[in-house]
Amino acid sequence: MIHLKPSEIVAELDKYIIGQDKAKRSMAIALRNRWRRQQVPDDLRDEIAPKNIILIGPTGVGKTEISRRLSRFTDSPFTKVEASKFTEVGYVGRDVESMVRDLVEVTVTKGKSEESERVQEKARQNAEERMLDLLLPRGGQPEANPGTAAPGPQEITALTVADKVSPTREKLRRMLRDGRLNDRYVDLDVADRSMPMVEIFSNIGMEEMGINFRDMLGGLLPKGTKRRKAKVAEAMKILTQEEAQSLIDMEKVVRLAIEKVEQSGIIFLDEIDKIAGRSSGQGPDVSREGVQRDLLPIVEGSTVTTKYGPVKTDHILFIASGAFHATKPSDLIPELQGRFPIRVELDSLGHEEFYRILTEPKNALLLQYLELLRTEGVEIVFDDDAVREIAKIAEEVNNNTENIGARRLHTILEYLLEDILFDAPDQAEKRIVITHEYVIKRLKGVKDDEDLSRYIL
Repeated sequence: MIHLKPSEIVAELDKYIIGQDKAKRSMAIALRNRWRRQQVPDDLRDEIAPKNIILIGPTGVGKTEISRRLSRFTDSPFTKVEASKFTEVGYVGRDVESMVRDLVEVTVTKGKSEESERVQEKARQNAEERMLDLLLPRGGQPEANPGTAAPGPQEITALTVADKVSPTREKLRRMLRDGRLNDRYVDLDVADRSMPMVEIFSNIGMEEMGINFRDMLGGLLPKGTKRRKAKVAEAMKILTQEEAQSLIDMEKVVRLAIEKVEQSGIIFLDEIDKIAGRSSGQGPDVSREGVQRDLLPIVEGSTVTTKYGPVKTDHILFIASGAFHATKPSDLIPELQGRFPIRVELDSLGHEEFYRILTEPKNALLLQYLELLRTEGVEIVFDDDAVREIAKIAEEVNNNTENIGARRLHTILEYLLEDILFDAPDQAEKRIVITHEYVIKRLKGVKDDEDLSRYIL
């Protein structure tokens, strides 16, 4: 984990997210507390529980983005799940424990990728030796490969001298590195991955644990291979990948991944308001209160079985979010409420926030469109008045229809620039200025017609 001060965390978030200062402060404190916990004496460390957070606000105001950005620049394991997809254990649907397994799977995959990058050079060297073995079979002569690109006659003569195996190999090595052998075909044995992966479905929380029969039976089944023909360039990629896989210490990757999940994992639990509310008393409420009761032990701290081993959830940070239009946080069961001590209400976005979202962040929407059109050789320029009009229209449409926050800007800009994006490859005029008048002309009719606006914007 990167040891950032709360003020530094907020400063990083400010580069991408406009406003929502209260939420940023709360998230920064929660993240810093995780680092502080690592500094306290061992006997007290396990007693310090994470300060889980509920973010309350309409869609499109930055709830998910704040959490995702936090995880990225702190290198914390992160997964986003939707509470509305869960059902109580024993019923058809996703088990709540699956979110922990998802987090572990993501972290292991990332760790495996990082380890693969670390051993890439060694893997390339090993793959090169294997390729030379294929190109230079017994006797020290290059592999005959009629009908494919091959070294010239003089080179072949030099390479087929039986008493100069080592020089021949080095000659082939230079040719391989120079790319002169890329179009030759070789036969190579690759791992046979035809053995199916099976998903186990049961009511004990194991529904998503993929099991490979070959792995399960260990050495009882031989590792199968199949022979295939490929060009040298493609074969090198295959061999490098195989060598990288063999060099990776998976036990170490899994161990570090589980440790990382347990100590700095973040689970973003979206749409938690969808499972709020008491049972009607007309039967089991398997997708609401039932889910809450299943969530409780995981959030409190328990051990979840995964295919990589048991994972403790005691110190995973849970960030819940919801609009809470029809319900309120107090509609959650009291035990679950107590496990989310920090509650932050996010502000709705208005004209000024929309203007800043369009212009200020490092990944500002307008900048994205500028770069997209630049690939076609088209330069697009937005007048300041035009940008402010776009922000104003976004606010009005949100007020008159459904409030979807900053996502409204995406729909408006797509409609505004539709013709330009379509004609860009054949555009004679390579510099286009988006003026206030153009925005009015393009959007006013749709904006003023509420029914039309509801469907288009």
